[in-house]
Amino acid sequence: MASPLPDTQTRAGFTLIELLIVIAIIALLAAMILPALSVAQAKGKQLACLNNLKQLALCAQMYTADNAGKLPQNFPSYPDQFTNTWVRGNMKVPNDSTNQSLIQQGMLFPYGNQVPLYRCPADPSRTGGLPRLRSYSMNSWMGSRYMETAGEQAYRTFVRDSELALAGPARLWMIIDEHELSIDDAWFLVTMNDSQPFANYPATRHARGYPLAFADGHLEAYHLRDPRSALLGTEGAQFSAFNSDWIRLKQATTFP
Repeated sequence: MASPLPDTQTRAGFTLIELLIVIAIIALLAAMILPALSVAQAKGKQLACLNNLKQLALCAQMYTADNAGKLPQNFPSYPDQFTNTWVRGNMKVPNDSTNQSLIQQGMLFPYGNQVPLYRCPADPSRTGGLPRLRSYSMNSWMGSRYMETAGEQAYRTFVRDSELALAGPARLWMIIDEHELSIDDAWFLVTMNDSQPFANYPATRHARGYPLAFADGHLEAYHLRDPRSALLGTEGAQFSAFNSDWIRLKQATTFP
């Protein structure tokens, strides 16, 4: 008896409805996964920023130990006037903002020896299509006596580790993540008058907050709570007077 011929019929392809269902499922999964990936990416950048600040704080401590207790110098000026400062370059000067040599000429560079340490990976600022090299600045009350000559003699400046030891280094921040619309020289100005707005203002790129490295090397993240702080994302905006976020930063900057 002859064997029956094999069934050569094949199953029909997907119907239009089945294809639409598959596409809808893929779109739903993408809608669920992509936000999670975005959050994870932002968290990774925040952790990298914290690590940068930690490393810079350690560099400052090593510099101080190697220089008889003297803190790295910190001046409110363009780099051409001060070679000996913790880092050179003004981020609002195009030729400075992408010039690696100005980072490398700073007092702290030999201790970290990495240009990327000076930039927050979440910083969106660019000059001529290139990322600006620095996102961080130092407390204006540390590294020089300049604030004493600027009409604020009632508050302490710190140029030696012995002065920080008396004040309590865990109380005072040293290096801050600065807002890309504010950063210029490496000196973050904090005035002690609550009725004044910020002269420089901190970054908002980490879930509306900013990290700081304190003088003892520990890190903290301050989240912006005052509703008026939303203006920080606006070109030319400054914090309003008696802003609670400003007062919190001021209290960790110096004291009488």
